[in-house]
Amino acid sequence: MPEIENPIQTAAFFDLDKTIIAKSSMLAFSKTLRKNGLLNRRALVHAAYGQAVFQLVGANENKMEKIRKVALDITKGWNHDYVKNIVDETLHDVVVPIIYSDALELIEQHKSEGRMIFIVSSAPSEVVEPIAKHLKADDYIATVSRLDENGNYTGELEFYSYGSYKPQAVNRLASKYEIDLNNSYAYSDSITDVPLLECVGNPVAVNPDRDLVRYAKEQKWPIMQFTREVTLWERLPVSALQDNRVRAALTAVIILLGVTIFFGFRSKKH
Repeated sequence: MPEIENPIQTAAFFDLDKTIIAKSSMLAFSKTLRKNGLLNRRALVHAAYGQAVFQLVGANENKMEKIRKVALDITKGWNHDYVKNIVDETLHDVVVPIIYSDALELIEQHKSEGRMIFIVSSAPSEVVEPIAKHLKADDYIATVSRLDENGNYTGELEFYSYGSYKPQAVNRLASKYEIDLNNSYAYSDSITDVPLLECVGNPVAVNPDRDLVRYAKEQKWPIMQFTREVTLWERLPVSALQDNRVRAALTAVIILLGVTIFFGFRSKKH
């Protein structure tokens, strides 16, 4: 009998921020971290401002480098297990309500077609890992911080999941799971993820920033817009309710930004 060839294994690689969820996952936790004594009021104001800029303008290399340096400085000395527990306990309240239902449907489509699912994000592993588990992804790639002998952050990184480092990690996953990248897919919103998008045969720009819109059009890549936010346990059909939820989410961001900036400037005057 002729030998039966093994089917080709393919995958879909998803960026996290503004691709699967509607905002920066790290900044989304800023209020929660302050409640648990890890961020002061000034840091919260910076986080709110950073979130607004991220939403309106997107990310580029300079912005991401500034965010990275500030984050490493702020988190130096934090205990890894304490942070991880905070994220695990508040994931449903902070991240789940801002997941795009469009992304969930696309992930399910890829799964039904036999593709493996991977989350590839510059966010820290403490944030990415629980989200990947809730999405039932096969694996994930994330930024990994260096810890000291007491399990505290040193302010340095073991691995920075950003730019050209992402495709390096993707290639390692492809080797591990025997994935054919030429027949795989990748989704991202940011021009900084062009290296990730170009390492597969089917790159797709999702909610792209201006630079990625331009580049995607030049390369004739598909462009998708995700807008519908829904929780993981509310897989509801499109309705006016979801439109109201989106408006409510945007309103909450605007209110948070206004309140934190107001109290931030007020505290300086006093």
